[in-house]
Amino acid sequence: MADKNSTTDGPDPLPTQQWEREYRLHAEPLVRFLTGVLKDASLAQDVTQTAFTRLLEQGGSVSQESRKAWLFQVAYREALALRRSQETGRRAQEQAFWIAELRKSESVHGSKPLVRDEEIERIRIALQELPPKQRQIVQLRIYQEKTFAEIATELGIPLGTALARMRNALKRLRSILGPHE
Repeated sequence: MADKNSTTDGPDPLPTQQWEREYRLHAEPLVRFLTGVLKDASLAQDVTQTAFTRLLEQGGSVSQESRKAWLFQVAYREALALRRSQETGRRAQEQAFWIAELRKSESVHGSKPLVRDEEIERIRIALQELPPKQRQIVQLRIYQEKTFAEIATELGIPLGTALARMRNALKRLRSILGPHE
């Protein structure tokens, strides 16, 4: 069996007992580190789980002295990849929003591009003033047309929390933009 493992191209898995030891030692500091990187505790926990899964799958080839550094490096790379992915998604959502607002504005104001551009800019600024968690719910609901149940599942939050964040976001947008918007 040793010959069989040495000829496989994949890395060696880490024995479960060693993995559990590493988890006990490093999970909490890793979550704190990633919360600082991602500015979101639930995302930090998700990335931590991904890093520890990789440790379980590939950590057998990493020396015990290097495991903490290896784990933090893997987690940091995952966090950066997640941030890039979120930024790409955010830009696509914002672009879709502006296209929708442009069409809506054209139907309301006809050929008044100056008014339309001012309104679009006001809405963009208002959205940026929302707290990140509220803005995320608005983007998922409006731009990606996800149901609140889908949003709650995706974000790992209760349905009531998703609904409350949307209600609070809309309330705040109304106060920023005024009741006629």
